[in-house]
Amino acid sequence: MLPLEHVHMKDVLQAVGVLESVVLRSFGPEGGQVLFTRDTGQAMLSRSGTRVLTALQLENPVARFVVECVRKHSTATGDGSKTFILLLASLLRMINTTANKEPRVSQSYNSKEAAESASARCLADKLLAFASTELDEIIITEVVPYGCCISWEEFTAKAQSSDQTNNMYVQMLLASFFRTRLSHVHCDFVSDLMFGLLNHWKCQKCLPSLSIQYLNDNFPALHTPVSGFPVSASHLIEGQVIHRDFATPVPPNNQQSIKAVVFTGYLQPKILDEGEVLEVGAGGAVGGNNIMHFNAWIERSLECVIANLQTLGVSLLLCAVKQSAATLALATQAQMCIVECVSQDELSVFAQLSGATPVSDCWIIGPQHVATLSFCRPIQLGAHRYVHVAFHDSGEMVKVKPCSLVLCAPGEGQTDQYASAFRDSIRMLLTTWEPLPLTVDTTSRGKLASLIGTTEHGDRQTDSTAYQFSDTLSHDKQVFQRGCVIPAGGTFEFVLHHALVLHHSHNCSVSLSEKTPIAVSQLLANALLSVPRQIYSHRRRGFLETQTRVVSFLSNRSHLLDLMPKHEHTARSVHGEESKLSSRHGMGDMSTKDFTLDFGLESVSCKYQLLLSVLQCLTSLLRVDAILRTRTTPHSRSHALTNTSWEDEDEV
Repeated sequence: MLPLEHVHMKDVLQAVGVLESVVLRSFGPEGGQVLFTRDTGQAMLSRSGTRVLTALQLENPVARFVVECVRKHSTATGDGSKTFILLLASLLRMINTTANKEPRVSQSYNSKEAAESASARCLADKLLAFASTELDEIIITEVVPYGCCISWEEFTAKAQSSDQTNNMYVQMLLASFFRTRLSHVHCDFVSDLMFGLLNHWKCQKCLPSLSIQYLNDNFPALHTPVSGFPVSASHLIEGQVIHRDFATPVPPNNQQSIKAVVFTGYLQPKILDEGEVLEVGAGGAVGGNNIMHFNAWIERSLECVIANLQTLGVSLLLCAVKQSAATLALATQAQMCIVECVSQDELSVFAQLSGATPVSDCWIIGPQHVATLSFCRPIQLGAHRYVHVAFHDSGEMVKVKPCSLVLCAPGEGQTDQYASAFRDSIRMLLTTWEPLPLTVDTTSRGKLASLIGTTEHGDRQTDSTAYQFSDTLSHDKQVFQRGCVIPAGGTFEFVLHHALVLHHSHNCSVSLSEKTPIAVSQLLANALLSVPRQIYSHRRRGFLETQTRVVSFLSNRSHLLDLMPKHEHTARSVHGEESKLSSRHGMGDMSTKDFTLDFGLESVSCKYQLLLSVLQCLTSLLRVDAILRTRTTPHSRSHALTNTSWEDEDEV
């Protein structure tokens, strides 16, 4: 049996410290890009923390575990991969320093390392318990009032009037997100493109999260990467792009409408039962089960199927599999177009948008399987030709305006980078708009009711920008914050740090031992400052100046009710005009003299989920006592590479 490899605190610190040194190169708005290379000489630049970390060829199991935690968190929320590593490393250092100062009882532990590990494990458990029970209430009472809630109309509204405040916050949220992922030159263009995509897929009769969730689930089928063109050539096009070419001649352009069928099987009947065989006739004799009879029957059956499709007016078949040469010949003769080997994702999107039901048996094709299209034509995107379809305006299609995203970039690596940034932004918006459960007790009910725009009896106010409040909850109120954002640039960390310090001063300290009181809220507060320190690392005085402005702003508000909106302010545009934020959304009087919005906005829900994920990973790490190395190669690595691009296999 292989020997056990004991894991100490210093081993965990070393592994996470190496990961931290890697992500710091591309952290923050001023961070650089990481160059990926292969043995073939192919290269790609990226600022995505998840891609940078997953591209590392790591042998340390602790580091691999941390990277897997980061990957899962980024997959769920779309953001925070680099901040994840920074917070984790900062917490580990502070826990290690605190554990070293703890008095140890020699009878309880066999060594100094065991005592430190036990102290660190206890602190991590208390941190996770604190976050699970008290952190949500602190955020809603002390952080959320300094942000604003973006309504669904602002997520998707176009600026068609002189008032630019409706979509300003969404643009700032998207611009600040893309600024940490892509080149500064294209951030505004890409954010506007994403803004237009949201506007097209706005579903008027459904919940907002359903529309964003639909984009997230079907994004591979709703975007087309095109290499060899500048990023500024990216655009939105009407309808859907099927990433296959016509297998038969292209339909004529003079058709007013086109009938289409989604077919998931082979367009030929099955006449043989299981175990039945065909006989080859001899001497010119043709038997009942002869191969010649079979071929003749197949041809007549295909003619019947094609005739049935012509009766229904079908002129386009979208097929999931490759059809036979006889099928293509008969379809060409009948002037019917066939598109073969269409992916299941694209067929599913087509069926949902067109309202037609997919069919696998050619004998049961009926009117319910036929979709009406406004046009179907080939489209040339880069070096490839695809099928471009647009859906007929009907009563069912008034909910959305289907469109596809064409992403252009000079090379394949850059195209993948922009596609990943778009998908992560959709996940970020979904996390932002999903309800953030914040459970508070009844003692805070009156104060929270004022903050969220309701009375103490749970009645909703008429203001559409007020925070949401559940009418069905009784003793323990669960407040649902949707679309809550806060100025970026370390604001969340500064405000939460200030709130945790106040919490520590007004509450009893949670101690590891009676002789040395340790407040986990103070420990978490100090760890949070590691994020703005790195953001302002390129400006020596930026950290202290920003922290001073934030603390001064918080100190001038003696009561939380003072933060409620009182009057309208003119909006500060995304391009830097000097004016005030709209107090209508709960931002108070935070003008440019009190605070800067150069970094845009960020999601409070994403930040909250990030803290929980980091503390869960921290607790799991410190509970590892030993590592047992196996002789066999893990299967997870090879399986993971089957669904990732080549960048995930390379070294940084």
